[in-house]
Amino acid sequence: MRPPKSRARRTLIVLAVLALCASGVATAGPWLLARAGIDRTALPWADPCSVRTTAETVMLTREQARLATTAVALRARGADAPDTSGLDRSVLNRLREGPPDAPGPSLTCRAAPADGLKQQELTESGLTPRAQAVLDSVTEVFGVRSVGGYQPGGISTGHGTDSAHYDGRAVDFFYRPISEANRREGWLLAHWLVAHAEELHVANVIFDDRIWNARGSRGGWWPYEAANPDNAIMRHLDHVHVDVQDGG
Repeated sequence: MRPPKSRARRTLIVLAVLALCASGVATAGPWLLARAGIDRTALPWADPCSVRTTAETVMLTREQARLATTAVALRARGADAPDTSGLDRSVLNRLREGPPDAPGPSLTCRAAPADGLKQQELTESGLTPRAQAVLDSVTEVFGVRSVGGYQPGGISTGHGTDSAHYDGRAVDFFYRPISEANRREGWLLAHWLVAHAEELHVANVIFDDRIWNARGSRGGWWPYEAANPDNAIMRHLDHVHVDVQDGG
């Protein structure tokens, strides 16, 4: 789950943007960021979240991102949703429908891993309390879903080396069979998890050949490098993977 080698290049461009802004040439910033494929959320003074619509990138506070992703998810399953009249309609449309050409990431947030978290032991469910909190929160918003990646007593096989699943820190939410409709539904959850990442101590979200990582969140969604590119499951095409911070 390591970010690609282009991270260094992106970092240099962000530093160039900072230098230009400091010297008063702020108009070059968005162009340079676009060239690097970096959302403006990477800038430390910007709102921490952003949604890329057809016309522009709309910046959001973390509270707005949580509200938007929750409302869209609840409405998608016919449940009562909170009032979103104060949000940009284009943001809600993009989160609900996804990019017009193909399913993919539209929302990203800048997040900081929490300091001082303690390591946690497995509970009876086979999850740590932090992972269980993610599962409970997702169920509250998205309803009961097909899940996996854990079992009572824990698991020790079936995933990559040093997987968070073996620590009880990860849950997989399945969207099967692989189809455009299921991929778009999966992105509803992936976006919701990113918007709530700091609140739920999320470390990684992986779906559909993309990974969002709290420590690398200034760069948005990165291409995910599966150990076996021919394996749809390892590429996370049929499930959203989320794992929480370890602590300690």
